[in-house]
Order: sequence, then structure tokens, then C-alpha cells
Amino acid sequence: MSAAATFAHAADWQKIAVGRGEKMEIDGARISSAQDGRMLAWSRLLLKQEATDAESGARYTAVEALNSYDCANARFATLKRLYMQGEKLVRVEPVLSPREMAVGQGGIDAALLSQVCASRPVQQVRRSDPAEKAAGESKFGVMHAEMVTGGTNPGTDQRNRTMSVADKAPAEKPAEAKGTEKPVDAAAKAEAPKRLLELPKIDKSQLEYPKDDPRAEAKPDSKADAKGAKGAEPPPLPVADRHSRELALATSGLRRAARKKPEFAVEPTHGELHWGYEGDGGPANWSRLDARNALCASGKRQSPIEIADSIRVDLEPIRFEYKASTFRIEDTGHTIQASLADGGSLTVMGRRYELKQLHFHRPGEEKIDGKRFDMVAHLVHRDDEGNLAVVAVQLEKGGAEHSQIQTLWNNMPLEAGMSLMPAAAIDPAKLLPEKQTYYTYMGSLTTPPCTENVLWMVLKQPVALSAEQVAIFSRLYKNNARPIQPLNGRLIKESR
Repeated sequence: MSAAATFAHAADWQKIAVGRGEKMEIDGARISSAQDGRMLAWSRLLLKQEATDAESGARYTAVEALNSYDCANARFATLKRLYMQGEKLVRVEPVLSPREMAVGQGGIDAALLSQVCASRPVQQVRRSDPAEKAAGESKFGVMHAEMVTGGTNPGTDQRNRTMSVADKAPAEKPAEAKGTEKPVDAAAKAEAPKRLLELPKIDKSQLEYPKDDPRAEAKPDSKADAKGAKGAEPPPLPVADRHSRELALATSGLRRAARKKPEFAVEPTHGELHWGYEGDGGPANWSRLDARNALCASGKRQSPIEIADSIRVDLEPIRFEYKASTFRIEDTGHTIQASLADGGSLTVMGRRYELKQLHFHRPGEEKIDGKRFDMVAHLVHRDDEGNLAVVAVQLEKGGAEHSQIQTLWNNMPLEAGMSLMPAAAIDPAKLLPEKQTYYTYMGSLTTPPCTENVLWMVLKQPVALSAEQVAIFSRLYKNNARPIQPLNGRLIKESR
């Protein structure tokens, strides 16, 4: 399902519902019909507070979603999401296997469906009644929940996309009279001016991987584009730039990048340096490479730390509900990372966190009573409000070959910046030690931008892997561990 052409136009965001911390809007200028009779529309969830993207570590304040609507059967599916920080595009998340969802009575999904389907060329669907619209002001639906949590298909490999998502010209809205729905005047619609968007030439070196540099700027095609529709707010990014960039990301094939490419999108201000683990781009200079990395130097709750002088208490057991999942594996230029399609979740202290990805460091970043292990696996989770939780599993060589780690190594990309989506699956539950007592403290991401307010749970019992498996990772990353950070009086609790 794809539109035949892409048209440039100004955004026309219209409020649909308002919650305690969010606002849902729909772009009235980007409602169009697809070839199979469904309708396509863009919606936007504006967050009151910033959230953190678990995959990139970047902060975002809005999520835009491209949805496909089946008006006759009252169903919808989400095709793609854009994570935005103000006017900057943080990450593009295509949905490889869109889930068809039924729209219930009332709520935001019903309000969106009604708004979209009322714009069909031949009007046969009623508009939402006042009671339904009022319900939408306070009850957020399925699509809203998925937008808050970052969707159900994180980190999908761009090469396996089965559709090209490009916008059509917005469908003409019919003339309305009180209590009636009139068909669109075909002659008037034919005369409406439509400008085909001419995609700019793409510098593939700048678009090798979606996370490398998602903040390219472009000028509007005309003054009319910059001004926007009458009475509408200016779009978050010029439409021509937004859609040409999305198309480039969707069709540029296998991504490759030099090993020095950053895992997070940054704009170096210290020459042409990118962050790393040694030299001028090393941890001591992370805060100087980008203003957004300021916490790497000024933060008071940074990770990793040396775990010592902890207090022994009866900590609540972590309730792991992991399950086998397919994954996308990539060499980010800083580590080997596996993003899971649906690896399950954990629950602790009354919060449920979904497992998003896992990655490795050598040596282990945390010190426990002065000891560092050969490696560590960090399992990164996120809850519905964007809060992060990381489980650290210490790895030590000397045991038999670990089956789950070997599956990852078997499918490891050949070059930094490459990503693969193999047919194999891994079970993150098999990465956990038999005994799951742990240390816990509040810390940060251990890579730029060093975001704080991260819940850390460091499992006490290490997991064994073979010396050969450690050697394989060491050939790529001999040292990708951040130095130990000051404790600054933080409390560390330990299971007894």
C-alpha cells in the first residue's frame, strides 16, 4: 500500500483530544485515499514532558504516526512513526508488520477514524457525535498507547520493508451543510492545483543509517510552503525535507558507516570528532563534542559506578517475563547491539518495563567491590512513560559456549554501521543467571548524551561464556567501557 506520488503542502494540525500530559492532533492537510480504498492520515502526539528513546538515547517531545484506516470496517493500522525533538527528527521507525486494530466506541481512536473517514471523496460515514467527541477529550485509545511506548516493532531493519510510504496530495474536503454530507465536486477537484514534490539529490554519505544524522535541514519549495495554510501553525520541519528524507531512509538499502560514526545523533563542535572511548573523542571530552552531552560532565547521577558500601535489605524480586524473539543486530561502531521485536518485559517496584534492546561492553563497566568482569550485557527497558531501566548481567570467561550469545555472534554484521535481521531468534531469559539477586541504584546511560534518571539493576551472579566468545568481541572492541563515575552520595541497595 503506497501512494503514487508525493506532494508538498503545509501541515494543518487540528486538536483531537487532550489528556493530563499529552495532546493528540491530526494533520488535516495530509488525509488522503490509498489505491485499495483505505484512507491514510498523519496524527501527532505531543508530550508535556520529554521522553527518552531507548534505542538511540535521544530525547523526544512528540511522536508523529502514519496510519491506514479501513472506514467500512472501523479498523486501522500504524505504518510508521517519527520521533521528534521540537523541530528535529530524532528517529524514523517503520512498522514492518502493521497490526490491524478494531476501533471501539468513543475515545481517541474513534475520533480519529471519524475525522479521517469524513474526508473520503464520497461521504458515507457519519461524523463523530458530541458524546463521542467528548469521550475523546479524556479517553486515549490503542494507537495513543503505542505512540507513547514507541510502538511494538522497534528497530525494524529498513532493508526488509515491504512498502514505500509516501504521501499523496490531501483529499479535497466536501462542502458541508448543517446535518448533511455532500459529495466532492469532481470538476472543482480536477482544477485544484497539485505540485509534485521534486526530491533533492541525496548525499548517501549523510544517509547511510537512520540514527547517524536525522537532523538535516532543507528550505521550503516556495514562500507559500514556508507560510503554510491560512490559520495553520508552521510545520515541525519543511514538508519537502521531511518526506524526501524519509524516502531516502526507506530506500537506501543496506546501511554502512565508518567505525567512528556515532551511536547517537550529534553535531560535533570540537572539530570533526565523534565520541568514542579513546583519544580526543574519549569519555573525558564527550561533553565538549556536543552541547547536549553536558550531563556527561556535569551530571551528579552518572553511570557506571563502583558498587561498594551498599546496604543489604530484602529487595523485591524482579519479575522477568522474557520470551524468545526475532531481532535486528547491528554493529553501531561502539558495540554489538540486538534490538528485539518483542522480547517481553520485567516488573519491579510496581512498574512494568518492556525489553527494547541489549548490547555489550568489554570489560564490564561496573566494578563490584573493586572487581571488573570480562564483559557485561546491558538489557535496556522502557516503561509507558518513557522511563528507562537497565539490567546488567556480568559475563566471565572460562565456561562452555553460551548458546544465546553464540546466536548473536553467528549473525554479527561484517562491518560497522551494518545491520541484519536474521531468521534466528534469541531468548533473553537464557541470558539471566540462575540466582537473580541484585544491586540497585539510580544512574544514567553510559554513553552520550548520558541521560540520567535511569533505574539500574546489577545482577550479583555472573554468567559464564567461553574464552573464544570473549575473544571474538575483543577483536572488534578491546575497550568500550566508560570509566567509573563519582557516586556523589547515592544510595546503593543490595539483595540479602
